[in-house]
Amino acid sequence: MAVTPSPLIVLNSVTKSYGKSDALIYALKDVTLSINPGEFVGVIGESGSGKSTLLNIIAGMDRLTSGKVLVNDVDLSTVTDKRLTSMRRDHIAFIFQFYNLIPTLTALENVVVAKDIARNPLDPVAVLEQVGLTAVQHHFPGEMSGGQQQRVAIARALVMNAPILLCDEPTGALDSKASLDIMRLIDQIHQQHGKTVIFVTHDDHVSKYADRLVRIVDGEVALFDSYLTL
Repeated sequence: MAVTPSPLIVLNSVTKSYGKSDALIYALKDVTLSINPGEFVGVIGESGSGKSTLLNIIAGMDRLTSGKVLVNDVDLSTVTDKRLTSMRRDHIAFIFQFYNLIPTLTALENVVVAKDIARNPLDPVAVLEQVGLTAVQHHFPGEMSGGQQQRVAIARALVMNAPILLCDEPTGALDSKASLDIMRLIDQIHQQHGKTVIFVTHDDHVSKYADRLVRIVDGEVALFDSYLTL
C-alpha cells in the first residue's frame, strides 16, 4: 500500500490584508493549500491577484494577518526573524522576474556569491554547466542576453541546494522562445533534483509541466488538475 507523503508546505486559512475598515484590502483571503515534497505547482492569475504575496508568505518574507503557514513542520508565525533567515538559507531558493545580478561580477562570480552563504552548496561550475552557461561563465551580465542572465539567476538559486524552489514570474521579462527555454529548464531541475517547485506566472504554458495548477482570483484560490482547460 502506497504511503501518502506528509505535506512540505501547508497554508491554513491564510489571510493577508492591508488597511482598516472601509479601506481594508485583501492580498490573500482565507487561503488553504498543501504542497507535497517534490511537487511542481503552477500558480496563475492576473496582476495584483495575490500570486507574489503567496510566495512571500511561504518564504517568510511577509507576515500574514491571520491563519497559519507551516514549512517543513515549522510554524512561520512563531519563529524569530533570525530563524526565518536561517530557514530561507537552508530550505528555500528564489528565482525572480528581474535577475538581480551584480553587474560588476561575472556569471560564475554571481553564482559563487550565493554558494558562499549556503550551508551545503553545490559546485558553481557544475551548476553553470547544467544550465548551459559554461561558454559564458566568465562574461559579465551586460555581455549576456536576457535568457542567459535568467539562467545565471537560476544557477544562483540552484547552487544553494535548497529543497524548495520559489519562482516569481521568472519568464516575465523574456521573449516567448526564451520563456519556454527557461520553463523547460526549471522542469528539468525539478525532475533531476526532486525539488519542490512553486512557479508563479501569467503564462498558461506552465500547465504542460506542473503537477497541479492553482488559479488565484482576487486573493482567493481555485485548484485545477494540469490537464484542464484554463
